Formats: sequence, structure tokens, C-alpha cells
Amino acid sequence: MRLNILNNGYKFGTKVLFSIIKAVSGYPLPDAARLVFYRPDFYGTPAKKFTQKAMRGPSSWSVADRELMAAFVSNINACTFCVKAHSATSTIAYGNRAKVNQVLANLETAPVEAPLRATLAMLGKLTREHTVNADDIRTVMAAGVTPQQVEDALAVCFAFNVTNRLADAFGFFVPSADAFEAGAKYLIKRGYS
Repeated sequence: MRLNILNNGYKFGTKVLFSIIKAVSGYPLPDAARLVFYRPDFYGTPAKKFTQKAMRGPSSWSVADRELMAAFVSNINACTFCVKAHSATSTIAYGNRAKVNQVLANLETAPVEAPLRATLAMLGKLTREHTVNADDIRTVMAAGVTPQQVEDALAVCFAFNVTNRLADAFGFFVPSADAFEAGAKYLIKRGYS
């Protein structure tokens, strides 16, 4: 059920900003962005900072890899909005739509390197079962993933398990493919801050 707060729960200045964004981009501000403007002190500002660090902070995972992780976690959670948003962003970052689609369709046969495959499998287990153990971490590290990469991937997983639940709880509107592509270009250029 879509909560009406995403439509009108903002101060006048914020509503003007939303109108300017729509006029310039040709698309309404996505609900994920609208949510961070609602009660920014409680959720918006901390969520933006954490997500920016997880998705664009220093990491040996590429932006494309982290966006793929976000899409993969979102796919497991069946969060349509986030799957489409982060598939589009990962596709632009990789320059390879087929790769992204193949990972989401079947990780085992997808054309990804062993470290990323093992990491995605771990994130999948964590998302489905809400737990990982030392053996899971050892398996990922045996595939060539560093402890810092594990930590970075877990941050992405956390960010999108939270965002997926909020997207579904608030009933985020799922726009057109063109709107997702425009949003993906923005995320590639500007990040999450």
C-alpha cells in the first residue's frame, strides 16, 4: 500500500525543489529520493551518508560491482523498484546489459569472476537466511576476496536489505525504463549524496 506521505509530506521549499527536478530532468523525483527528504534527521541524512559510503566510498569493488550487488540483493528480495534501478545503474557502469541480466537470472552460469560470484552467493545466503557463518566467509576468501572486500560487500547488502523493505513498505512507484536509465545516469555521475 502506497503511503500518501510520499506524495505530500514535505515543506514548501522541498516541493519547489521536486518541481525543479522534474522540469529539468523530465521525470518526477524517484520515491527513493523522496523518502530521504521526509524526516531527513531520522532517516534521510544517515541513510544517504551510509549508502554513499557503501556504494561510492573507497573500495576495490568497482562501482559496477557494487551496483550489481545492490541489484542482486534486491532481486532476492523481489523489490521491483530497486532491481530495475540498480540493474540500470550496473548496466551503465559495466557497459554490459547481458552480464547484469545473466547474473540476476542464474548466478552459477553468469559470466563473472570467481571472487564476485562467491561474494554474490554469500550476499544471497545472508539475504535469504539472515545469517552467514565463518565457513561462508572462508569460502568467499578462498575465492580470492579480501577481508575488506567482504566488509564492503556486507555494507552494500545491509543498505539494500533496508532500502528494499522501505521501498515495498512505502509502495514505491515503478517508473518507465527511460526514467530508470535517467536515474542511473545521475547515480553514476553524482552518487547517493
